[in-house]
Amino acid sequence: MTDGTGPDLTVVVPVFEERENLEPLVDEIGEVLGPLGLDCEIVLVDDGSRDGSGETISALARSRPGVRGLHFRENRGQSAAFDAGFKAARGRIVVTMDADLQNDPRDVPLLLEALRDADAAVGYRKERHDTWIRRVSSVIANTVRNRLSGDDIIDTGCSLKAFRLECLQGLKLYTGMHRFLPTLLRIDGYRVVQVPVSHRRRRAGRSKYGVWNRVFRSFADLLAVRWMKKRRLGYEVVRHDP
Repeated sequence: MTDGTGPDLTVVVPVFEERENLEPLVDEIGEVLGPLGLDCEIVLVDDGSRDGSGETISALARSRPGVRGLHFRENRGQSAAFDAGFKAARGRIVVTMDADLQNDPRDVPLLLEALRDADAAVGYRKERHDTWIRRVSSVIANTVRNRLSGDDIIDTGCSLKAFRLECLQGLKLYTGMHRFLPTLLRIDGYRVVQVPVSHRRRRAGRSKYGVWNRVFRSFADLLAVRWMKKRRLGYEVVRHDP
């Protein structure tokens, strides 16, 4: 279904020490997307893992058609991993998800369907399988972010999203800005819709994110986004004279 210049779809997955989850994740993505008749690639971005994830990614890239690996010299964070994946993507549609298997690949077709009438479709988790303190802190954080940014994004922490490639090509990301992708795209005039998705319990490994290790950094990022939104140039040229 490609036009000869690249695949239909690129799945970008940041990876930091998720060795045990990678092969099942690749298998699940293939099981879901294969029947859709889409030409797909999976870009696994190793964010400086030290648990053997990099070696697993290389093995998958050698043995599984359509799997590609990018490897950072050192841990640079999720925003950097997304940015590298976006730049490497060859599909006309880009889907993002976490490597921990808590995002369900079976929700990807829902995002693709929603993308028919939008430039980006972002998931929000209907039922969180996290500790109560993470659930409560997420609700508070999303409320504060929306109040200060003037947006209505339900779940900024959900990585399951789909974008038309052209939305991402001119996007400039900074550390921590991956949480504000929908807002940044809306600032640029793109249409963003929200789609309810499922959330699964972690099967293996451990979470790399706590409540307090990102509170202050996220708040600083939020103020930067708020400034960008308020200071954005807004004008309309109504006539061109010779």
